[in-house]
Amino acid sequence: MDSPGHPGPPILVVMGVSGSGKSTVAALVAEATGWDLLEGDDLHPRANVEKMAAGRPLSDADRAPWLAAVGAWIRDHTGRGRPGVVTCSALRRRYRDDLAGENVVFVHLAGTREQIRERLRTRRGHYMPADLLDSQFDTFEPLEPDEAAIVVGIDAEPADVAAEIVARAAEWTRGTDVSPRP
Repeated sequence: MDSPGHPGPPILVVMGVSGSGKSTVAALVAEATGWDLLEGDDLHPRANVEKMAAGRPLSDADRAPWLAAVGAWIRDHTGRGRPGVVTCSALRRRYRDDLAGENVVFVHLAGTREQIRERLRTRRGHYMPADLLDSQFDTFEPLEPDEAAIVVGIDAEPADVAAEIVARAAEWTRGTDVSPRP
């Protein structure tokens, strides 16, 4: 899947605050493309999960081993020339800088605080409580123009969001600018 625009297949880091739909959309993208999928939350140490479940936000020190594990998966895939999709909130620029690479594209699932709060109210079976949403938005540092990124709104159905990401990733592999669309 090499292309004239980029030296190898992409790793899509599906990012955003909790409740933005990362897991659902990433699974749909991986299914549509046949690419490897990693649910980044599965790499959280047990202590992180327990802390979040108790309603306490993670610190940078808490996130460090988790981000290192996500980064190792990304480097393994880029090193082997394998495309992939990984979920990771990647809320701060320095986290994204640690995960970034020549074939890494951040896919921000963008929604309003109100949209996501409503999603969290109805979500079942996840350890991240809605009470931590404000801390996630407070931590989030918007993508900057020098970051390889695709920004997609979450207003549409997850299948439509995933289809837009697949189309935009195809543009990226052809070397087309994938900066946020108005």
